[in-house]
Amino acid sequence: MRVPRIYHPERINTLGPVSLSDDAAGHIGRVLRMQPEQEVLLFDGSGAEFPATITEVSKKHVQVNVTQRVEKSSESPLDIHLGQVVSRGEKMEFTIQKSVELGVNTITPLISERCGVKLDPKRFEKKLHQWQKIAIAACEQCGRNVVPQVRPLMKLEDWCAEKDDALKLNLHPRAHYSINTLPEPLTKVRLLIGPEGGLSVEEIAMTENYKFAETLLGPRVLRTETAALTAITALQVRFGDLG
Repeated sequence: MRVPRIYHPERINTLGPVSLSDDAAGHIGRVLRMQPEQEVLLFDGSGAEFPATITEVSKKHVQVNVTQRVEKSSESPLDIHLGQVVSRGEKMEFTIQKSVELGVNTITPLISERCGVKLDPKRFEKKLHQWQKIAIAACEQCGRNVVPQVRPLMKLEDWCAEKDDALKLNLHPRAHYSINTLPEPLTKVRLLIGPEGGLSVEEIAMTENYKFAETLLGPRVLRTETAALTAITALQVRFGDLG
């Protein structure tokens, strides 16, 4: 049986007994039905892993004994900040989950003119919490020890206007240059993915004003969730750690 990887939201500064969070305790006690003396692997977002043995377990409380700290990084040398216009239903959750698996460092949900999702502040706060939990679960699954941040919702232009020394890319089916033509070396990218209906003419002009370069993935028009993951994969193959 594979040793479960469990995220611990507080820094683990010393070896010895650690009480797990309510979410982790519920997963271990109710879902996995693990017992004392079984092993788990904790990570706290610091880039390290912490092998541990369960000492106490119930449906609401789990305590483990951390035996060592192991420095282990699976982070890509390419820093990708994904600006994703919020998509409908499970598409946004899918994009967040898979982009974390592919190595994205930061995700900012965006609202644009043609965004088909309308969220009031209370519903968005709930969604944001859910999206961050999806990012954490993706790290548990794929072996990352640093959890990407899912930032608060932003308007498209506000995000584009943020100061950043990254190469800024906007996918566009009529662009003249592809990811394969980007200059090397490249270590930091701000990647904009528009909504299902695409960016408006005015929004495209706005991104150009903020020095976003239009880039092409291929001859076919991709859905927003497909475009995001294809672009991230292409960037990681060329400049990161895939392939």
